[in-house]
Amino acid sequence: MTIAASLLAEFEQQAPLTRKFLERLPEDKLAWRPHSKSMTAGQLAFHLAEVPGRVVRFVEQSPAQAPEFGEPPQPKSVAQILEAFDESIVTVREKLSQYDDTRMHETWKMLRGETEMFAMPRGIFLRSIMLNHWYQHRGQFSVYLRLLDIAVPSTWGPSADEQPDFAKKAQVA
Repeated sequence: MTIAASLLAEFEQQAPLTRKFLERLPEDKLAWRPHSKSMTAGQLAFHLAEVPGRVVRFVEQSPAQAPEFGEPPQPKSVAQILEAFDESIVTVREKLSQYDDTRMHETWKMLRGETEMFAMPRGIFLRSIMLNHWYQHRGQFSVYLRLLDIAVPSTWGPSADEQPDFAKKAQVA
């Protein structure tokens, strides 16, 4: 299995789990934030929706200029978040399937102006930012859901609110 195929397989497994988290955000909680320094629930959900697609597009260029990090956009609805997520899924499927192992092993660079910020294999950057960064924000979002007293979906194992799908299937059998 190629590196890209491996990343895509993991992404395909995790995308439906992430959707469960995003779908649980109530419309009336988009502007809620747990602390004045925190993103709103809507901003965090929108970021979670966009990360995979944005990252896989970002690594197409090498070197790439570091993005400017500012205030994340505030979505107007959960539907807008889910639409961004659907677009992100399409982008990952399309772009990631174009990479062979040679391109994934290629040293990818990120610059700020002329200063090199990162230099690492493209596949490592994708693993770290497209997936690991995504999981970190999904975990952060689970805390938002807990603080809002919304059932937290299971991921790899049970949450305090539900069993993972594989455990539900085993109970039925």
